[in-house]
Amino acid sequence: MDAWALTTLLCVAALAGWVDAVVGGGGLVLLPALLVAAPGVPVATALGTNKLAAIFGTSTAAVTYARRTKLDWVVAGPAAGLAVVTAGLGAALAGAVPAGAYRPVVLVVLLAVAVFVVARPRLGTVAAPARRTRWRVVVAVLVAGLAVALYDGLIGPGTGTFLVVAFTALVGADFVHSSAMAKVVNAGTNLGALVVFGVGGHVWWWLGAAMAVCNVAGASVGARMALRRGTGFVRAVLLLVVVALVARLGYDQWVVG
Repeated sequence: MDAWALTTLLCVAALAGWVDAVVGGGGLVLLPALLVAAPGVPVATALGTNKLAAIFGTSTAAVTYARRTKLDWVVAGPAAGLAVVTAGLGAALAGAVPAGAYRPVVLVVLLAVAVFVVARPRLGTVAAPARRTRWRVVVAVLVAGLAVALYDGLIGPGTGTFLVVAFTALVGADFVHSSAMAKVVNAGTNLGALVVFGVGGHVWWWLGAAMAVCNVAGASVGARMALRRGTGFVRAVLLLVVVALVARLGYDQWVVG
């Protein structure tokens, strides 16, 4: 990898950290850049190296949120614990699932998310504590700690976005607090997947460490911006990331094949 490619990749890692801290979806930015900067890199190695960078960024964002806002640990704690194991399982199965098998499903889910958020303009703008019943808390933990975590281990991009929408829709958190919980769970998914990829030899440690430094810088700025600018800002970035994810996966599905 030449100096120009490395510099570009490090800048992209910082941008990915910012996106992840605000609403998730940093993998959409960083994974394609890594694949372009290192032609021929195995997908599992790209995923593993991305996880090394991402775990530092998401952990930094989680700490920033925890210091400045109240986290719902009853939801985030158990979900993060489950996520470590489930994402590790997903990472172990990552090579067995062809891309064509998941892209259409993810596209449909993302489109549904976009329609849901647009159709409900007040969603996430203010908290809805009445929605936080015991069974909804259980469902939120299972959705985040099992379904979304498995997806993160298998595929990755968009995980934080799915978590934000899940926490907002299921337990009535506003977008800022949902994003805070999402960072905690996303740190768990990154840890579980990283352990599996690392044991399998699918991590470029020095490159991942350099990317992690930049990812942390971007995540720190992104978390502070989300907290300062509030739910309207997070909602706008959420919709932008969902549209970008749909465009990227649609391109992969129908143009690249």
